[in-house]
Amino acid sequence: MQYNLLEFSVMRGVNRPASNLNKAEEGRQEAEVSQVCPSLVERKRNNKPFAWLFLSFDQKRPKAEDRRHEKECPLPFAFYLPQLLLLSVLVAPLRATAQPTNSVSVVVNSNQDGLIQPDNRLTLREAIAIVNGQLSLEQLSQAEKAQVRPLDANTASRIEFNLPPDQTTIYLQSLLPSLASPGLVVDGTTQPGYDPTRSATAEIEIPIPVVALAPAPNQEVLRGLTIVADNITVRGLSLYGFGKWGGATLNTPPGDIVIERSPAFPDVTLQPPTSSLDLRSPKPNSKPSESQPPKNVAIELNWLGIPPNGQMPSQLSAFGLYVFNSLGTTIRRNRIANHQGSGIITGAQAENMLVTENIIVGNGLAGMPDAIRLEGQIDQSQITGNLICGNDGSGVYLFKPKGAVQIRNNQITSNGRRLRQAAVYLMGNNHQVMDNQISYQSGPGVVVTAYPQNDVQQNRSSSRNIIENNRFAQLEGLSIDLNTQQNVNPIHFQRGDGPNPLRNSPNRREETGNAAINAPQFLSSEFFVLGTEVKLFGKADPGSTVEVYRVRENTTIPYGPLSEPLTSVATDEQGDFSVTVDNLQPGDKVSAIATHPQYGTSEPALNARVLAADGTGTAQPDVPSGVIPPCTTAQVPPNPPEPTPPPEQLRLSVARNIHFALDQSTISPESAVILDQIVAVMRSYPFLTVDIQGHTDPRASAAYNQALGMRRAIAARNYLLRQGIAPERLTIRSFGELERRTTGSDVVDYARDRRVEFIFQDTRGLEIIFENQETDLQVEPRGGSR
Repeated sequence: MQYNLLEFSVMRGVNRPASNLNKAEEGRQEAEVSQVCPSLVERKRNNKPFAWLFLSFDQKRPKAEDRRHEKECPLPFAFYLPQLLLLSVLVAPLRATAQPTNSVSVVVNSNQDGLIQPDNRLTLREAIAIVNGQLSLEQLSQAEKAQVRPLDANTASRIEFNLPPDQTTIYLQSLLPSLASPGLVVDGTTQPGYDPTRSATAEIEIPIPVVALAPAPNQEVLRGLTIVADNITVRGLSLYGFGKWGGATLNTPPGDIVIERSPAFPDVTLQPPTSSLDLRSPKPNSKPSESQPPKNVAIELNWLGIPPNGQMPSQLSAFGLYVFNSLGTTIRRNRIANHQGSGIITGAQAENMLVTENIIVGNGLAGMPDAIRLEGQIDQSQITGNLICGNDGSGVYLFKPKGAVQIRNNQITSNGRRLRQAAVYLMGNNHQVMDNQISYQSGPGVVVTAYPQNDVQQNRSSSRNIIENNRFAQLEGLSIDLNTQQNVNPIHFQRGDGPNPLRNSPNRREETGNAAINAPQFLSSEFFVLGTEVKLFGKADPGSTVEVYRVRENTTIPYGPLSEPLTSVATDEQGDFSVTVDNLQPGDKVSAIATHPQYGTSEPALNARVLAADGTGTAQPDVPSGVIPPCTTAQVPPNPPEPTPPPEQLRLSVARNIHFALDQSTISPESAVILDQIVAVMRSYPFLTVDIQGHTDPRASAAYNQALGMRRAIAARNYLLRQGIAPERLTIRSFGELERRTTGSDVVDYARDRRVEFIFQDTRGLEIIFENQETDLQVEPRGGSR
C-alpha cells in the first residue's frame, strides 16, 4: 500500500482521533510520531489541545496542512513537500533510508533523552536525527550548532561523545530512530576518559567503555540501536537492559543492537499484541529501497549486556546482537554477556558474517540458551578466535541454516550450564569445525543432526561437515556424535545419541548425520612400543583420511575424548590404514576419526591402549584438572598470596537449601540471607562448583512441576550471578516432584518439598559437609489448595 498523504486533524480540547482509525492504528501512529515529536503524543495523552498527525492510506482525500504544531515541535522543510512527507518526517526513522545530507560530525554532550527541541544541549536522539537528515541545522540553537561541524564530502558522518564525567549513561525514554545514514560511525571511544589500553579481561583485551545506553527507570525499550544502512560502525559503547518483558510474544526482534533492512521494525511497545508485522524475507517484487539488507556493518569494542562497572544489570537484555537481515557484518572484539536469550543470533539473512575475537559469556539465562545461534541464510560466515564460555546451552547452535559456516580457533568451554547440550550443534551441510578447544561441556563436543535432509542425495541427512584438529576435554558425551533419525526425542537433539554401530545398510546413509560415515576401527585394542615408535593398524571407509589422537582422560565412555591430534593418514582402496607414531609412551591411549570428502567426519574410534614391549603400561594419562577454569581473568592480575592448602575435610556451617512459597519461584528475604551465606562461601573457596537443583511438592501435574522446579533453580542461580559468582561455576536442573524431602501430605511436608538444593562439588576431592535448614520455610495455611 502506497503512503502518499498525511492527514491533519486539529483537535481543541477533545482528544479524539479521526473516525477511520481504530485503537491499533492509533497506537502505531503514536509510536511513529513519538520518534520526531514526543510532545505531541504527550499532549494527546493528557487531553490537551494540539494538532494531531496521523497517516491516511486513502489516496483520494488530500487535506490542507495545519501548522499549529510548529511552535513547539518544528519540522524540516521537507516535511511540507507532499512527495516527501512520510519519508522525511514520521516514518524515516523507522521505515525508510534517510534523505541525502552533507556529512557532519555531531558531538553528543548530554545524557538526557526526550523532546527534540532547541536548547543548550545536544542529545543522542537529536544527533541521530541530524545525521539521518531529519533535523536541520536551522532548527538547532546556537549552543547545539556548536556541536556540529561539516566534514569532507568523501567522509561519512560521525556521532561522537563529550558527556559530563558523572553523566555518561544515556537513559532512553523510547526507541531511538534507526541509524539510516550510510557510512555513519557511532564512536564511544571519543568520550573523554576512554582508555584503549584498559581492559577488564586478559584473554581478549576489550577496553572498558565509558558511554552506556540503557532504558530509563521503569521504561521498556525494545532495542538499543537499530541499523538499517550500509557501512555503519558502532564502536566503544555499553548497551544493556533492552527488550520487552511480559505480555504477548514479540513479533519484532529485540536486543541491544538489531541489524535489519529498511524499513526497520517499529517500536511495538506502544502497540496492542494483535499487531501483525511481516518479519519474513523481502518479497521478490518488493522495491529495492525497501528490501536491500545493510552491508558491511561493523560492531566492535562494545560491551553488550554489561554496564561499564562490569556488574550484572538488574534488568537483562533480551538478546545481544540480532543480525536479522544483513550482508557482510563484522562482529569484532565485543564483550557479550547477561542476556536472557543468545548473545548473537541471526534471522532471515546473515551471509558473509565474521564473528571474531569476542568474549561471549553467561548468556541464555532465561530463554534461547545458546551463546551463538545461527539460522537463515548464513553462507560463507565465520566464527573464529572467540572465547565462548559459561553459557546456558550450546556454544554454537545451527538451526536449519541455509549455507555453510566455518567455526575455527575458538575456546568453547564450560557451556551447557542450564541445558545439557553439545558444545557445537550442526544442522545442514558443508560446515567446518576445526582447530577449536572444546572442554568442560555438560554434553558432547560436536553433534551433527540427522535433520534436515542433505544434498548428497535428496533424502539423506546432513553431510560433508568437516570436524578436524580440535582438542576435547571433560565432556559428558562423545567428542563427535552423529545423530540418527530414529532417535527423535529432545535429548537426542540436545546431547546426541551416543556411538553408532557400523553401517550395515545403504539406508543408513540416508538417516544418519554425515551420511553415516563409519568410525575407524583399530585392528587391535593394544599396540606396543618398539624402540621409540608405535605402529597403528586399522580400517575405515575407503577414500577417507584418518586422524589419530592421544586420549588423556580415563572416562566411562571408551571413545575418546580426542585430546591431542597426533598425525593423519589416508586409507587405501580397501579402507586399510597403517601409521607410525613416535611420541607415544606405555600407558597412553589413542583414538581416531575418519573424514571423507563426500560424507564428512566420523565419530571417534574405540580407544586402543599403548603398552611396552613386555606388555606392561606403567605411564598414567595426563588427566586435566577437574577444577573448572574461570572464563575470564583480569588483564593485570595482582600478585596473589601463596594459597593455603585446604584441610583434609572441609566442614562449613552454611545451608545447602532454600525454600519457596506455594506455586512460587520468588526468593524471599529469609532465603536471600541464606543465599548470601552461600555467596560468601563460594567467594572464599573459588574451586567450588555448584549444581543447583529445583524441587516441588507432588501436587499439580508432573510437567507443571518440572517447569516450576526449573524456575526455582533459575531464580537461585540468577541471584548468585548478580552477586558476582561466575556462570561457569553454576549448573542448574529440575527434578520437579521426583525427589521429595518427605513422604507426608501435611502442609509442613509440602513446604519442605518446595526447595532448591545446592550440591557443592569440591573438585579437589575433599569431602564437604553442608547442612539442611528450615529458617525460610514457607508453610501455606491449612486447608489451602493449589
